[in-house]
Amino acid sequence: MKQLKVVQTFISRFLILILSFGLVIFSTNIWGSEGKGTISIVVANVALVSFFSSIFSGSSTSYFARKFRIEQVLLYSYVWSVIIGLAIPLLFSFISVEREYLYYLIGISVLSSLLFTNINLFVGTQNIRLFNIYTVLQQLVHILFIAVLIYIVQLKDVSVYFLAHVFCLLVLFLTSLFLILKNCRISEFSFSKKVFFSMLDYGWKTQLSAFVQFLNYRLSFYFLEYFEGIAAVGIFSIGITFSEAIWTITRSIAVVLYSDVVNSSSRENSILKTKSSLKVSFSLMLIFILGIMIIPGFVYTEIFGKEFSETKKIMLLLCPGIFAIAVSDMVGYYFSAIKELRILNIKSIVGLLITVSFSFFAIPKWGITGACMVTTFSYIVSAGILFWKFYRSTDFQMKDFIVSKDEIKTFIANFSKKRA
Repeated sequence: MKQLKVVQTFISRFLILILSFGLVIFSTNIWGSEGKGTISIVVANVALVSFFSSIFSGSSTSYFARKFRIEQVLLYSYVWSVIIGLAIPLLFSFISVEREYLYYLIGISVLSSLLFTNINLFVGTQNIRLFNIYTVLQQLVHILFIAVLIYIVQLKDVSVYFLAHVFCLLVLFLTSLFLILKNCRISEFSFSKKVFFSMLDYGWKTQLSAFVQFLNYRLSFYFLEYFEGIAAVGIFSIGITFSEAIWTITRSIAVVLYSDVVNSSSRENSILKTKSSLKVSFSLMLIFILGIMIIPGFVYTEIFGKEFSETKKIMLLLCPGIFAIAVSDMVGYYFSAIKELRILNIKSIVGLLITVSFSFFAIPKWGITGACMVTTFSYIVSAGILFWKFYRSTDFQMKDFIVSKDEIKTFIANFSKKRA
């Protein structure tokens, strides 16, 4: 059954990968490097807000979905999502951060957090099917709304991207809310100090790591904008977008792993599941990295335009870091599921320190190339810390990274079953 969940989630994330690439190609061709840079900065700001709102709407929702009443968990997650989704963007406006897109930032922040709550509830209750459906729909419906606004409504400004995102999130939140409320009782929605403090304690600890890791992933955007301009951000963001699109594949495995470990009472069984997930992610990443390396440079230029002639070089420089983060995500989700959160904070803080300290030197001197070098070095060190911690308490063998023939047969059998 677990293998079938992995196969289903793998398929959904592969669709997301394709849709993400399609959206990147479309946006770069419509709005160019400056437009892509603007999108990247605003989306980074949305992500920044989401790390505060996810204290309740993120992994706390998944973790406590079966430990408390769903109605109580949802109540705190929804209220917190609205408060933070309004407060943080307004704070940004006071310090003159992207005032032009303030209303879009508020709409996307609130709705994405509300939808994220529902999706995390699906993970916590092990409803992986609905989790997969809604993660795919986030990309698909967004693209559909963009197409409608550009080709039917005849809007051309880069704000189309954000308006379409608002419509997409609203539709998906309302439909997922309908599915959830069918299994809830209105009378059970109530406040509880125990639920509040439990979610707050778990949430801020997990989100501290996630927030610091986010800064590690995104500070290069702000350094590049300051030293090189918004167009440089757009060019560099292609490589980061590719990275995160590729990570959706291995994180599909990590989500299933997290759901299983959270609901498991056996530490040994959880470790075995983690090692099994490591094998699959390691093999998949080898395939994707090799694919990136053999794609000729002119292909990127043909797809994205002449402004993006450095994309091949960017991808090659980022490849080692992409590989390291993708594989180490399995260990990170394992630690999160067993509430060993300190190591997640340590690896994120170390990575951030590397990004900040080296960016001041590398980006002014080497521009986008410097940003790639700093990013890769930070990713590798962060991943190394997770592996060091994991294998201090377990037996390490090279076979932990190599998929056996039996595991390949099982994967194919479940894939065939899914298609049937």
